[in-house]
Amino acid sequence: MSDDERPTPLGLLDVLVGEWTQLVSGHGDPTGTITFEWSLDARYLLQRSTLPARFPESLVVIEYDEAAGEFRGHYFDSRGVTRIYRMTLTGSEWMLLRTEPDFSELGLAQRFVGIIADDGRSVDGRWEQSPDGGNTWELDFGLRLERQP
Repeated sequence: MSDDERPTPLGLLDVLVGEWTQLVSGHGDPTGTITFEWSLDARYLLQRSTLPARFPESLVVIEYDEAAGEFRGHYFDSRGVTRIYRMTLTGSEWMLLRTEPDFSELGLAQRFVGIIADDGRSVDGRWEQSPDGGNTWELDFGLRLERQP
């Protein structure tokens, strides 16, 4: 399917497609890779992430839920953890949010907030956690993505 044929708002996610270096600040400052690629006739965006040490490998299948009017990221990792994140991409702000239990107990709410650079070559963001279900947020770790050539 060509970009012109991709159903909107899925086309908004084209800015993420490609291979990125991910630089974590905190938790030992590991560096890894993250890739985004279209799958199944460009109806889903696959995200694969690898980092060394204590971070699990992960796969996220991103879809657009027309009934809810939002993106959803179905997260799976090498520990056997499965989660669902609500996702928005508004202008340059990219956000993932998990405030409700799903396949895993909630324990604490999580969110990622990132800003995509105007040239699309980097994303500066942070993962946050909330022990009270999303009322107050604390930094878990910073994350910078840099597009690979």
